[in-house]
Amino acid sequence: MNMTFHKKLPIPQDIKAEYPVLETMAEVKEARDRAIKAVFSGESDKFLLIIGPCSADHREPVLDYIGRLRRVQDRVQDKIIIIPRIYTNKPRTTGDGYKGMLHQPDPDKRPDMLKGIVAIRELHRTALKDYGFTCADEMLYPENHRYLSDLLAYVAVGARSVENQQHRLTASGLDVPVGMKNPTSGDLTIMMNSIKAAQHSHTFLYRGWEVQSHGNPYAHAILRGSVDFAGKSVSNYHYEDLLKLHALYQESGLDNPAAIVDTNHANSGKKWMEQVRIANEVVFSRNHNSDIKRLVKGLMIESYIEDGAQGPGEHVYGKSITDPCLGWEKTENLILQLADKV
Repeated sequence: MNMTFHKKLPIPQDIKAEYPVLETMAEVKEARDRAIKAVFSGESDKFLLIIGPCSADHREPVLDYIGRLRRVQDRVQDKIIIIPRIYTNKPRTTGDGYKGMLHQPDPDKRPDMLKGIVAIRELHRTALKDYGFTCADEMLYPENHRYLSDLLAYVAVGARSVENQQHRLTASGLDVPVGMKNPTSGDLTIMMNSIKAAQHSHTFLYRGWEVQSHGNPYAHAILRGSVDFAGKSVSNYHYEDLLKLHALYQESGLDNPAAIVDTNHANSGKKWMEQVRIANEVVFSRNHNSDIKRLVKGLMIESYIEDGAQGPGEHVYGKSITDPCLGWEKTENLILQLADKV
């Protein structure tokens, strides 16, 4: 094999034993799991906001941001459930260099996977223990999911992973809602097939075991826009797009028809300020049409402390080092506006 083996890493069971979820933390997670699943099943009419940095870069600013979300959550808890994004596997777009906190707990130092595993578990543990938040993470590497499986409230499968069989099968064995993004091509049939696969039971190979999943009834769509043959962003959050997705769900026979709209990526053309307008437009569409209101359960928003993004070598506290994000002041105003409208 054309690779070098550095060191054997602890299995998830050992990491979980060393950095455990305490009984009080487990109770908070269980309550949040019930509340979030109730939104996807239609039992609750609360609105979900899956919101936070494009990539979790440093522990201190991420927890600072989550503390701010906690104070806002307490103000809007009758209308909105906030699920902070702690994306620990998020690389730069090309995949070269920085690949997220899992690989580099310090973006300025060399990769160290053991330190990274501990860092991402401790970050998610602290969000739960100190702030009462179970969070969202992207399942970029299915075999790594179990290091965080007892902490997460929500899992996203990205546009470049949604066609991958291992991602689909692993999603079918998770016990929290999993959002399947439309692929970068924009082909909604691929996304719907991935949801169907995730909702069904499968036997497959996972971490050296033959396992059988039981199907995930809370697997659902994430609309994130697409990119055409010329590299131009094409949005899919408009009223007509939401009606089209509703029709596809009606034909599919899938459980719990649901969608989350990603306000950044190709929907905004990575113009982070457009997220405010897009969020308001989606809520307007929900309020105008009862089918869309039942379908669209929430929004995914990229947000951090400072507006925009910084380049390699810069060191701005709370500013994204991957995709540009909405800054805190604009984020807080947007959440309060949405609470009034939903």
